[in-house]
Amino acid sequence: MPPRPCTLAAAITVALALGAQAVPAAADGRSAGPATVTEVSRGIEIPAFYTPPAALPEADGALIRSEPLRLALSLPSLGGPLPGRATRLMYKSTDANGEPVAVTGAYIEPSAEWRGDGPRPMVAVAPGTMGQGDQCAASMALEQPLRFNGETVSVGYEDLSVYRLLLRGVAVVVTDYVGLGATDRLHTYVNRVDGAHAVLDAVRAARSLDSASVTSASRVGLFGYSQGGGAAAAAAELQPSYAPDVPLAGTYAGAPPADLVEVTEAIDGGDLAGALGWSLNGFLQSEPALRPIADRYINPAGEEALKDLSTMCVGDALFAYGGDSSTAWTKTGQSLGDVIRAEPALQTFLAEQRIGTLKPDSPVRVATGVSDDLVPHDQSRQLALDWCRKGAKVTYDPVLLPGVGSGLLNHFAPLLADQGKAISWLTDRLSGEPARSNCWSMPAQP
Repeated sequence: MPPRPCTLAAAITVALALGAQAVPAAADGRSAGPATVTEVSRGIEIPAFYTPPAALPEADGALIRSEPLRLALSLPSLGGPLPGRATRLMYKSTDANGEPVAVTGAYIEPSAEWRGDGPRPMVAVAPGTMGQGDQCAASMALEQPLRFNGETVSVGYEDLSVYRLLLRGVAVVVTDYVGLGATDRLHTYVNRVDGAHAVLDAVRAARSLDSASVTSASRVGLFGYSQGGGAAAAAAELQPSYAPDVPLAGTYAGAPPADLVEVTEAIDGGDLAGALGWSLNGFLQSEPALRPIADRYINPAGEEALKDLSTMCVGDALFAYGGDSSTAWTKTGQSLGDVIRAEPALQTFLAEQRIGTLKPDSPVRVATGVSDDLVPHDQSRQLALDWCRKGAKVTYDPVLLPGVGSGLLNHFAPLLADQGKAISWLTDRLSGEPARSNCWSMPAQP
């Protein structure tokens, strides 16, 4: 089908904001990985590095393998490539069912000096929506941020935040999440526990690298927007129980999808309608008991869409499914929101995905665009309020930008508008400056 004007404009905006390049440049002359491939997804070859071994280590965060990674935007310097030297990672984590899983990602050692208090800190970046195909992994986007080859469109829009942190002398580790990159399973999109564990175990894996300057004494922060905002938020509240050895200095959670029931309603029929398929695919993998419900409702067109979306990146989905309604995927003509309301098992599962039921032990900053109609402002604000009521130290910052009709630009614009402020807030926490809470003002805010 022809590109929809709104989604085409959004994709172009993202690419221009990044200054993305189509061809990666070698950072230091080293090989980016093995020459052989094990999989081709929508015309993109997946390096053999991303195939997990048959047996995994026992410890969460244990490093399985690593190799040099070329950064697409890199300049030579006397102190090493700018903005840093990257390493591709595979590490062990535990999924929502308590099973061992291999996760991939990347660590970047900055060339810039850390000028804040204490040893060089590290930020774990939780990427926003990248898609569900293995070729969409954020670690691959660091090597090639914009790919358009007639088969797939992938955009490494998270690279901007990564580079801004590196220029401040902050080490960065990026997770690909469970099943994105690693070729043994589907990506469990917006799964609260899978996302949180992948983020926290990425920190453990990075600290074990011989080439990393960060240690257990380095302060750690979390940074994420949209899907990444949800993963960072979930990691912040699960850290005390899952990773007490990874104390957090602060977490930035931008536009977090804390209530997936509300988010499902919001994205249905919008630019990012394809994310409904990624969610359903991931939920069916995590909870096979939901399959009979899906079989009762999903029609052949819906099954084909789910299969198609399972190999797509966000750029693909914008062009192919932007504006579509889930009513076309069901035998009854009901929307997925209607199906959720009709099925208690789905309501129970999604209630378990709700973020905000636990208290983070460390400072958190929640920011959300007041005009965001894809990841609705009200449910993100409710997350901040839920944490405040539990006694957490919360900074809530609504991003006051005018709406532009509806769609992806309302969701994406606050990412750029607030990013500098978010990074400054997080850098202050990494320097040891105490955070201030504005929970006292929350009930009075619109």
